[in-house]
Amino acid sequence: MAHHDPALTLAQRLAEQIRVRLIGGELKPGQRLSEAALSDDFDVSRNSLREAFRLLTKEGLLRHEPNRGVFVSTPSMASIIDIYRVRRLIECRALERAYPEHPAVQRMHAAVETALKCREAKDWVGVGSANMTFHAAIVDLADSTRLNAFYGQIAAELRLSFGLLDDPEFLHAPYVDLNAAILEQLKAGKCADAARALEAYLERSERTVLAAFSRLEERS
Repeated sequence: MAHHDPALTLAQRLAEQIRVRLIGGELKPGQRLSEAALSDDFDVSRNSLREAFRLLTKEGLLRHEPNRGVFVSTPSMASIIDIYRVRRLIECRALERAYPEHPAVQRMHAAVETALKCREAKDWVGVGSANMTFHAAIVDLADSTRLNAFYGQIAAELRLSFGLLDDPEFLHAPYVDLNAAILEQLKAGKCADAARALEAYLERSERTVLAAFSRLEERS
């Protein structure tokens, strides 16, 4: 879903690339970010990287701890509830009003195919990334660049909440077939049915993530 805008500053482009890594599950909640490693990876100065860190800290995706460095944020229970509230408002509405021949439907199809292959290979991180792509494509159905940009931030926070679970198979496995079923409903023109299925799906996913968060708090 990343739409690269040539007008973005270097810091904004760096922030987008780090956000992509968050969405891809490459960076985990609580992980300390190395300025040296990332500046080498992106071939940029540390000053530019620090500006990108500042932007992502403002979004709540990173946190700065004096004398310790910059860390990936760990979502709170309140933020998880809010993320899912926003997802239901955006995704279910986009699906309900979707055009079954929209180009984003092909991206949904490709994401389902990727998830099936990853599931067969027991690549649960890959399944999770394909799931993120599937839901980003649902948002693309709305044909709104502003929604796409907003959802990019939500998606990064969402992947961080997924990172709270010790068992990615438990989180992602049930939704491969559910994504496929929603896609088939959409392709058949049953958009309202697809939207209702997605709402139930999101409620189930929210319960799973919140339960994981509760267990995490009990251990801390």
